[in-house]
Amino acid sequence: MAVALKKVPENRDLVTQNWHQKAREIQKFGEVTESLPHRLDADTRREMCKKLNQLLADSITLRDMYKKHHWQVAGPTFYSLHLLFDKHFEEQVEIVDTIAERIQLLGGVSIAMGGDVAELTKIQSPPRGREELPVQIARLLAAHKLIMEDCHKIAEDADEAGDDGTNDMVVSDVLRPNELQSWFIGQHLVDMPLTHAE
Repeated sequence: MAVALKKVPENRDLVTQNWHQKAREIQKFGEVTESLPHRLDADTRREMCKKLNQLLADSITLRDMYKKHHWQVAGPTFYSLHLLFDKHFEEQVEIVDTIAERIQLLGGVSIAMGGDVAELTKIQSPPRGREELPVQIARLLAAHKLIMEDCHKIAEDADEAGDDGTNDMVVSDVLRPNELQSWFIGQHLVDMPLTHAE
């Protein structure tokens, strides 16, 4: 059976020229689009985007910390925590996407690249190497606490500014899942006997 070869377009050079395009940014980070048909004024949206980008950077850091610990966890509870850390990672992926979409909806630009996130996050970066399980969990709990505190502040500020959408998103889609995740992992630090009651 003969294989038909596709003819290469004669304008192939035009296609390869498009690989190296450069231009100015169409919207700078920290600015909001003025033409967005939104009931909130530009100053309010800009301030909310700034706070949400901080929350986004911290949530991306927490998300990635869960994946790091998923890969590096060891010890007697390896299997259950390996699965739990990955489940929490997947949930944080959804949280990150929800925050980024809210920023875009407000006319802002979401932080996205790892280097930019590392500059903005308030969460201390763990070492590259493997740490003991209690330290991994303590790091995750500290990150959750920081995010939950920020959620509370953002929700209050959004309420005062009349930004009901941000208030609802921060409480329902970020705060509550972080509370649940911190409870699940925090229970692994409770000192309980493994094989018999004391």
